[in-house]
This record gives sequence, C-alpha cells and structure tokens, in this order.
Amino acid sequence: MSAYNYTTPDWLDTGDNAWQLTAATLVGLQSIPGLVVMYAGLVKRKWAVNSAFMAFYAFAAVLICWVLWAYKMGFGEQWGAAPFVGTPGPIQTIDNELIQALFPTSGITANYPMSTMVYFQFVFAAITLILLAGALLGRMNFKAWMLFVPLWLTFSYTVGAFSLWGGGFLAQRGVIDYSGGYVIHVSSGTAGFVAAYWVGPRLPQDREDFRPNNVLLALVGAGILWTGWNGFNGGDPYAASADAGAAVLNTNIATAMSLLVWTSLDLIFFKKPAVIGAVQGMITGLVAITPAAGVVAGWGAIIIGALSGSIPWFSMNYLGKKFFPWTYVDDTLGVYHTHLCAGVVGGMATGLFATAEGCAAFAITNPGGAIEGNWKQVWLQLVGALFIIGLNLVMTSIICLFIKHVCRINLRMSDAELLIGDDAIHGEDAYAFGDAVQPSLRGSPRREMMPLHELEEGNGKGHGTATAEAEEVSGY
Repeated sequence: MSAYNYTTPDWLDTGDNAWQLTAATLVGLQSIPGLVVMYAGLVKRKWAVNSAFMAFYAFAAVLICWVLWAYKMGFGEQWGAAPFVGTPGPIQTIDNELIQALFPTSGITANYPMSTMVYFQFVFAAITLILLAGALLGRMNFKAWMLFVPLWLTFSYTVGAFSLWGGGFLAQRGVIDYSGGYVIHVSSGTAGFVAAYWVGPRLPQDREDFRPNNVLLALVGAGILWTGWNGFNGGDPYAASADAGAAVLNTNIATAMSLLVWTSLDLIFFKKPAVIGAVQGMITGLVAITPAAGVVAGWGAIIIGALSGSIPWFSMNYLGKKFFPWTYVDDTLGVYHTHLCAGVVGGMATGLFATAEGCAAFAITNPGGAIEGNWKQVWLQLVGALFIIGLNLVMTSIICLFIKHVCRINLRMSDAELLIGDDAIHGEDAYAFGDAVQPSLRGSPRREMMPLHELEEGNGKGHGTATAEAEEVSGY
C-alpha cells in the first residue's frame, strides 16, 4: 500500500481548487441554463424547444468526447512533429483524476488535481459549440447536429485549444489569448457562419419575421451569461490570484461600457433603446474583453468596451444588412458579428493595450503590447486570429460536406418540418397548455390528417420559394 497522501498532497492548494471548481461551475451555468433559456426566448415560439435542446445536447455530448479522447488532444502531449494538436486518449482512471494538473507540452502546472482542470476546460469546449449553434437555429437537422458536435470538437476546437493554450506553436510565439477570445469566440463565430452557409437558410417568412417569443426569458439567460463570465475570465489564471480579481473587474467594466455604447447608437440611429440590442452589446463586450481580461488596465477595459459596442454594431446593423456575404448567409443570431468580429476586435486590442504588469501577473513572458513599446504583439495577435479563422473555414466546411455526402444526412430540415417546428421534430411544444392545438396546425383540418411526407417541398439548399403551406401559417 502506497504511503502517498491522497487526501491532502503537498501540491494541493485548497483555495485554488475551490475557486477553480467554482469558476468552472459558473461557466457551466452560462450554458445550462444560461444559453438554453436565452436561445429559447430569442427565437420564434415554434423553435423554442429545438433551440434549447441543441444547446442541452451539445453540453452532454462534448463531456463524453472530452474525457474519452478530446481533452488530451487539446492539452496533452504533442502528437508527432506538428505543433497543432495533442495525442488523443482517455483520462478516466482514478489515478488520472487525482494527480496534479499538468499541461505536458507547455509545462504549466496548477495546485489542484487533474480532474478539476479537465472539468474546467470541458465547460469552455461545451460553450463554444453552443455559441456556434446560434448561427444555425431554426433549420438545422437535429440528427446532423448530433454528428456535427463531436466532429467539430475533435477536428477544429482541439487544434485551436492546443495551438494557443496547450503549448502549441501560437503559444510558443507569444500570441495572447487570456481566456478564449480566439479559441472560443473567433472559432465559434467563424464556424457558425460557415456552417450556416452549408446548412442553408430558414424559410423566407421566418427569415423576414423572426421576432423573439419571450424577451424577458432571453434577459434571464443574458443575465446568467454576464455574471457567469466572472468564472469564464476569472478562472484562467488557474489560481485564486490577484490577476483573477483584475480579470473579473475588467470583464464587468468592458461589458457595461459596451452595452451603454450599443444602446446609445440604437437611440441615435433607430430612435429607440432596444432590449435585444442591449443584449448584443453585452455579448460583444464580454467577447472582446476575453482575450485581454487580466493583462490590461481598467482604462484599457473601458476602451475595449467602447470598441466592442461600436465596431460590431456597425458590422451588424450596416454591413450585415447591405453587403454580401452577410445578406446571403442566414446567420440566425448574428454570431459572425457578436463573436467573430468582437473576438478579433478584442484580440487586436490586446496587442495594443496589454500591460507589462498584467502579463507578469498572468505568468507569461510577454513584455506587454504596443503601449509598452512592443508593437510586435499586434502582429502576433493578427497571426493568431488569421490562423483560427482559416482553420475553421476549412474544417467546418469539410465536416458539413462529410455529414451531407458521406453520412448521407441532410444538414437542413425539410420545408414541411420547418413550417411546423418543434412539434414535427420533437413532438413537443414550449408552451403547451391543456389540449390546445399546435399553432402551426390551427385552422387546417386537412393538415392534421396529412402524412408529413406529403407536405415536403424539398430539402437542402434549393429552397428559395415559399410553398402554399407556408401561406397558411399566418403569424409565423
């Protein structure tokens, strides 16, 4: 019997462990229930169940893939000569869970067990897929989504995570991504936009009128997302450190500033302070501060918030409504603008405003950004963004084509299913009271008696015209 002290080993810092588990739980709550209820509120009533369940499914599927092979691909030993990904493998024995947390390629250690680190990194992987789903709500075939999640996690997310966080080539060159501005937000924004292209658009009437079914429910989810970000950014020093406190404060400063700027622009140009606009400004502020949270000063966080409340606003409300490819690709919740655009804004601002003291507190060797005379950091941040964008353009396209042409699973629901929504896909309604008739079937006895296949008007990308059935569904 080994004399090893499994209860309180010498390397264990109980304070660090408690904070890391708390931070991980906060990030988990951002996904379930945060994004689950936010998505359910932001979409039309007929898509509330499907949108929420896409997020719920992704959270569960990512965890099983994570412990069986994906964690080691993102944070394990380098796989071969290419510094892009770790060697896949399981991390499920009790010895794996109790040993000290270690990233073998970078040599980073933490004062808590590997199980804590694995779970902390899992909730980041899960929320990335859930954010990506925001571009696909209201039409992606759920069976295709079930396959897309493990494939994209394996062949895209783990590469970005290893390259920037696990000791890969971008980390070695000094690219700063404090908590996922690139790994999570630029990747989900790019992949969501690309996948939206391959899946195809919603029905024309849905795309023209997609008013939220429950704004207050969306606000509940948004509030959970905002406060949960304290764990998102505050947990990435991997310790209950002074820098964790700075990251939390800067996160909230930038988010508040971004929300105020976005709302002000709505007032100036649209004459009304839109609640959904404020939520978008909140999200872009959270995204933009993420790569910089613990390495910039408070005034840097204010500047980043001002930039994230204005540049993505312009991207969404001007470029997105007037120019190709944004007018062509049906990005349901605008993740291109809120995550890709805001993530790049934050990443480049990190290159400008990173302080030497913040970098030292985060235990990295970078001498700061341009304000410290290190203009090279701006170039490095650009290289990091371009790599993540290119990776996701290629891998997401390959995965979508593989699902469609090799697995023979349609990426998009049929038009008949799109007309009905949740009841056709899940046999459930988000707001089913008593024996009320499903709204999409109301007033059409013929529809209630017809087999679903007789309503279909095609599948895939050739679906530009509204059908006669579509004209029956008034109010959707």
